[in-house]
Amino acid sequence: MKDPAIIIGGNCSIQAFDCKGNEILWTVTGDNVRSIIVMDIDLDGSNELLVGSDDYEIREFKDDIIVNEISETSSICSLISFSIGRFAYALDNGTVGVYDKFRRVWRVKSKSSVNFLEKYDLDGDGKEELITGWSNGKIDARNSITGEVIFRDVLSNSIAGVVVGDYIRAGKCQLIVVSITGEVRGYDNTSLKVESGVQTNVIHDLLQKRQILMSELNNYTKASNEGQGIPGDTRLITEISVSEKTIEPCVLLTLSTNNSMILKAVTIFAEGIFEDETHVVHPDRECTSSELKIALLPPKDILLDIHIRAFVGSCVDNDQFHVFELTRQLPKFSMYLLVSFPEIEDIPESFVKFRLVERVQRLDLWLSQNFIVPQKTPVKTNGQDFWKVAISSLRDSSLTCVTFEKEVMSIYSVNLSLTADIVQTLASYLNLDQIDSIAEFPKVLDDLWESIQSVKTLQQNAVKLNASIADSSTLLKNLIVQAEDFRLLDDTSNMEKCLNDIFHIDKQMIQNHQVTCENHDQLLVTLKKINNIIQNASRLRVNNNRTDTITSYRQAVASENMTVLKKLIETGNK
Repeated sequence: MKDPAIIIGGNCSIQAFDCKGNEILWTVTGDNVRSIIVMDIDLDGSNELLVGSDDYEIREFKDDIIVNEISETSSICSLISFSIGRFAYALDNGTVGVYDKFRRVWRVKSKSSVNFLEKYDLDGDGKEELITGWSNGKIDARNSITGEVIFRDVLSNSIAGVVVGDYIRAGKCQLIVVSITGEVRGYDNTSLKVESGVQTNVIHDLLQKRQILMSELNNYTKASNEGQGIPGDTRLITEISVSEKTIEPCVLLTLSTNNSMILKAVTIFAEGIFEDETHVVHPDRECTSSELKIALLPPKDILLDIHIRAFVGSCVDNDQFHVFELTRQLPKFSMYLLVSFPEIEDIPESFVKFRLVERVQRLDLWLSQNFIVPQKTPVKTNGQDFWKVAISSLRDSSLTCVTFEKEVMSIYSVNLSLTADIVQTLASYLNLDQIDSIAEFPKVLDDLWESIQSVKTLQQNAVKLNASIADSSTLLKNLIVQAEDFRLLDDTSNMEKCLNDIFHIDKQMIQNHQVTCENHDQLLVTLKKINNIIQNASRLRVNNNRTDTITSYRQAVASENMTVLKKLIETGNK
């Protein structure tokens, strides 16, 4: 957009208005929008729109089309752009990091939450640092390339705002930090000279590392002399499987050693799975063995890295353990179990079909990359033109069937979001830039129609409630004036009557206000549901007309034209 415009992120939607108030953009995203920035991330000379939302996604919009998506592990609460295609982000769980285009350069996590992000050249080297204001009152500046802290300070209360401006009129900008109690502090490159705590003492660090390494070497020598060491060929074996036999169906991580060495304790670091991202397993003394099983419950369908650190020793009484560190990856659809293909009557009625010219072997590779495939894969194949697989969700036990027969790919599922994800991952893995599918989701259409009618009713209720509150406000003002008049006339009886009426009207207004708030919340939830359906329905296809399709959906919803909506879901066209 060349002309000035204001961009607004709302309840699963993004709108842009020009200087005259005309709407020039409307599109949908996956969840409530929390942060929006405009920057040239791909260095093509034109700006793109980066949107962070509550569904843990950072999306890049170009010419109203989503061209890139990044999955994070919590709601994105803030985005800020740097030069040369880099941007910083902050999550609700206290994570801060920087991406170079769409490659994450670094990230850190704190127990405190991030209140503000800002950029400012604090050390005067011509490169802006990432300034973070935290809920515990800490303010720090990090090198945007390495993540190294070059400055920190602590205010007495939580940070309320971070801005850049020349507040002392020195001819150059300072970093201005304000706490929630009104404390104001300013910083510039002279602040680094005062703050000596962040200057790294290289000699001290080297001596400390030397001491740690010498202590570790002594432990190895002692264990070897006492015969308590572990064999040199000891290995840590990991296996990831899907389990329905546990109390709650889950992804099961099994750790074991290749000999009789025991697992004393295990720490697992995984973004978004555990609280504070780290899980520690320390079996009781009598339960210690060479094998350990850990249940994982990924809340969303995203690709996850699991960092494992296991303490392995010869026996429980031994106080010397060897630490094994390794990383495993959970596939995107790890919370789904491959099951035997059902009978025809058990296959879901809702479906998406499209033409696909591909080899069955490539579909097997796609399956193994995106799902946890057991050793005995329940996949039916017959030559190069027949392939079937059934998938059961561990979250709600819903069934999804995927078939490929005579160059036709079919996905049968009641879950519109999962179906759209499968279509998009297939397109990405097989490098398909065009998928024209035929879809049929009768239940989604029914839900959409119910939601449209619900929005209509809720909007009518809002008008009635607002009118009632306005009438009560007018009546309340008149009664207050009357009560004051009766007080001046020393007419106690009528004054008490007016005050009593004021009390009851005020009580009724409070109740009406509560009903209005509940009505508004319900309206937002319903609008979010409608926008989610539009978002997922538009992802059933892969082409360059997604924006036009979303606009068509919006117009059909506004006009309550179910015929057009049905055709849009079925074919993507009016």
